[in-house]
Amino acid sequence: MAGLVALAALTAGAAGCTVQPAGADGKGGSPVRIEVPSRTPSAPAPKSPPSRAPAPVSPGKSSPPRAPAPRVLWSPGDSGRDIRELQARLRQVAWIFEGPTGTYDDATAKAVRGFQGKRGLPGTGVTDSVTWQRLLGMTREPGTWELYLMGGQPADAPDPRCRTGRVLCISKSSRTLRWMIDGRTVDTMPVRFGSEYTPTREGVFQVYWKSRHHVSTLYDSPMPYAMFFSGGQAVHFSADFAARGYGGASHGCVNVRDEGAIARLYGQVRNGDKVVVHW
Repeated sequence: MAGLVALAALTAGAAGCTVQPAGADGKGGSPVRIEVPSRTPSAPAPKSPPSRAPAPVSPGKSSPPRAPAPRVLWSPGDSGRDIRELQARLRQVAWIFEGPTGTYDDATAKAVRGFQGKRGLPGTGVTDSVTWQRLLGMTREPGTWELYLMGGQPADAPDPRCRTGRVLCISKSSRTLRWMIDGRTVDTMPVRFGSEYTPTREGVFQVYWKSRHHVSTLYDSPMPYAMFFSGGQAVHFSADFAARGYGGASHGCVNVRDEGAIARLYGQVRNGDKVVVHW
């Protein structure tokens, strides 16, 4: 009988059921639950990585904002003192060989375009703020004589001795000649003087002789529209001044480079008119 009970217990345990073990009196006691796994547990499945939300896609990728175009300072057709400085600085870096004229002409635009291309800038021929700053960094401040290499500088105030009568008022400081009548300026023109070794004399003189087609016997050079005022020194037209500007000097005369201006002046000046040469 005991063997049958043991066999039943084993059978029930194999099935995972509850058995009632016998108590001391042979009666059933408290039930005891015996858990028997029905199969071998499998390894846990690997966790899949957390899914990431896709990055938001812009409807259209915008390009970075463009830098504003450099400001245009000067362009063809402009004129004035600023253009003279531009031309003088371009002359310093050998992009212009003529003296400043103060007018933004084709030659100036061509020089600016060449300067821009050499520095990797857009070759517009127009001077903008970027081109100007690059040129400033490569050059020095031009002096008065550089700005007015071919003349055109403003005349300074007339000498007090020029304020009465008919006067050729000639200033060495501004290198100009004023033709004045009774304190009024009739005409103004750039002039050139003698060198250190052949200086133009200063003081108050008179025109004593006019010679329309004069040729210097001392230097064998033409002196058209000559108006003599002190020995062999005269006011006259100079082709050399017209071609070279202040790169040269006279032998003491007062040179005029504008032939049309000196022709007008020659027609108005009389013998006996006053000449004042001053600083």
